[in-house]
Amino acid sequence: MLSLRSKARNPKRQRRSSRQRDVQAPSRFERFLGWCVHGYTALGLVAAAMIAALVVRGGPESFGWSFLLMALAMIVDSTDGTLARQVRIKEVVPGFDGRRLDDIIDFLNYTFLPILLIWRAELLPPGQESWLILPLLASIYGFCQVKAKTDDGYFLGFPSLWNVVAFYLYVLPLGSWACLAVIVVLAVLTFVPSKYLYPSQPGRLSLAATILGAVWAVPLGWLIWNLPASTTPRHDPSIQRLAVATLFYPVFYLGASWIVTLNHWTRPSPER
Repeated sequence: MLSLRSKARNPKRQRRSSRQRDVQAPSRFERFLGWCVHGYTALGLVAAAMIAALVVRGGPESFGWSFLLMALAMIVDSTDGTLARQVRIKEVVPGFDGRRLDDIIDFLNYTFLPILLIWRAELLPPGQESWLILPLLASIYGFCQVKAKTDDGYFLGFPSLWNVVAFYLYVLPLGSWACLAVIVVLAVLTFVPSKYLYPSQPGRLSLAATILGAVWAVPLGWLIWNLPASTTPRHDPSIQRLAVATLFYPVFYLGASWIVTLNHWTRPSPER
């Protein structure tokens, strides 16, 4: 009798569970917002296509617009995660992997296209272009690492910020062999288990990186905005002065990251 009663009650329980799932299911508007966020992320792919066309065309004006589009793509990349969390993207659009989309776009805008620009702008010594395969391989290694971020909130190995590297190599009057040395050293550092600041994570240094990054973005944005108008940026005194002035943030970022790394190597539990 108990068994029969239980069976008799099961359909009712199933109907209640079904109604609960219906109540919790995302509405059409919520799904629409989710797809809007994915569309916003995909703007980085649109930027990548435009950058590729500009880099292939070549010339100072095209390179200047390329860096401007890279900056816009970076803004999209830094804000789409917040929007995704606001609309509960994984719940409202569970069948689409936005993180995979983000990784594809990031590899294009942070690695492949900046490396392509370095080649097209002829920043390396003649005959040494094959060295550019090294940062490509290093970046693929970094992107595919299961533990690309440490449990205590750092990037593990040099993060794939080749858009920033390409920008400074392009605007600063460095020799071609110096450019090659910078690329090789940073590519090798991708494989070194060193810690690099992740500004959005908690911690005093991360907070300092966020504040200084906001300050850095102002003169850097002005510089990038005016870059397409310069036909000889590496010989323009105003661009040179501003570019050198904006180096304060990359110097801080690398210096602070290596201080954290050395503390980690010498002390198992460093204070952040």
